[in-house]
Amino acid sequence: MSARANPPAAPGRAVDIEIAGVNLSYGGNHILKGVDLRVEPGELFAFLGPSGCGKTTLLRLIAGFNAADTGVVKIAGKDIGQLPPWKRDVGMVFQSYALWPHMSVRRNVAFGLEERRLPRRDIARRTEAALELVGLSAFGDRKPSQLSGGQQQRVALARTIAVEPKVLLLDEPLSNLDAKMRVEVRHELRSLQQRLGITTIFVTHDQEEANAICDRIAVMNEGIVQQVGAPMDIYAHPANLFVARFLGAANIVSGKMIARGGERAFDIGEGVLLPVPKDKIIAEGAKFVFRPQDALLGAGADGDIAIPALIRGCAFLGSILRYRLKMGAADIFVDAPFHAGHKPLAAGEVAVLYLPVNAGRWLAG
Repeated sequence: MSARANPPAAPGRAVDIEIAGVNLSYGGNHILKGVDLRVEPGELFAFLGPSGCGKTTLLRLIAGFNAADTGVVKIAGKDIGQLPPWKRDVGMVFQSYALWPHMSVRRNVAFGLEERRLPRRDIARRTEAALELVGLSAFGDRKPSQLSGGQQQRVALARTIAVEPKVLLLDEPLSNLDAKMRVEVRHELRSLQQRLGITTIFVTHDQEEANAICDRIAVMNEGIVQQVGAPMDIYAHPANLFVARFLGAANIVSGKMIARGGERAFDIGEGVLLPVPKDKIIAEGAKFVFRPQDALLGAGADGDIAIPALIRGCAFLGSILRYRLKMGAADIFVDAPFHAGHKPLAAGEVAVLYLPVNAGRWLAG
């Protein structure tokens, strides 16, 4: 996308979005369950979760294509629940892009402006500014079928930006692109959003996408917001087992609390006990959770927990080697950096796994 672009004039300062007590059902299916969220002005905010969790339904609710059974949606402090989509000052980019195949790129971008019956001079100016912003000034006379998937996605963005919405809604906008193009375009999206300063909500099921470009994330499952926070905070401090599993690889180890002298330990089977900090409050039935990169093989620091583990296999993932090990009765994964010429540990070897005392968490739910 062009760095020289002169973006369309922002229609006022960035706005906040407030969602309070929202419930929505389709027939007997309760889709959204007591959703409470606030998106700060100018944020790039993600609704993240598996298929069917309610994230697109919530996005369409903000856009005005769904109606809540209860609750309030406000933009810049104004209740928009009774407004039709075209009066909400919201722009939405659909997963399918929804471009007119018979129209040129320029006509596609101008379409929303023409529907608003703006003066021709304003339509031309705003159309060209939007095309320049997404790096497609030279493609205005082409048809969508003559563009790559990434270029079509940019046309859809330009069409939305041209009408100067206060809020930008993106429904899985990268899902139709190949892996390499997704990485490229997601960073272009972030750069564009920052230049415009527009409050943006990004719906995705891909935790890597959300982690890479979003200021904050709402992790959703079965219509419920499980946790809200910055990507690194949620990754390091998941609120429950679902969040831990969904936001990256996680070792989830079952066991039971036992008393050992005047202290507690977490028995994970086959004689392996994990010490439990005295001040740690642990819910009934909780599991011990840690990330594959939290543990080290073969060498640790003073104070680390040393645990014997049996190597069961190793997967080469480019920059890392992901070992599968047996630790007590649990199967776990540990990541080690890969270096050229490095010989991986072989299946059947016994290694010592070192785990920092504060690396793991006991989680339920």
